[in-house]
Amino acid sequence: MIFEVIWIHFIADFVLQSDTMAKNKSSSNKWLLIHCAIYAAPFLWFGWKYAAINGAAHFATDWITSRGAAALWKKGERHWFFVLIGFDQAVHLTTLVATAGYAL
Repeated sequence: MIFEVIWIHFIADFVLQSDTMAKNKSSSNKWLLIHCAIYAAPFLWFGWKYAAINGAAHFATDWITSRGAAALWKKGERHWFFVLIGFDQAVHLTTLVATAGYAL
């Protein structure tokens, strides 16, 4: 399951995220919610509880990290921007593994 989850995460968080979502999720809860709903959909493969928990956790994580990343990018703090993006991904993957007990 872990390998599938990692690749589904990559597809859901990057491939399925439109440019509009990426640009606006740091300042608009509407766009963040759209991103998280689309993100959660592929995880329905593992059951609705797993998808719902990880969609909500993704929203909470991105609500914080996307705002921080936008501020860092605006200030030209490229190193810390990428550190925060890496942290964001580590939190997402940790959450996906930690909630595996909710999968089918």
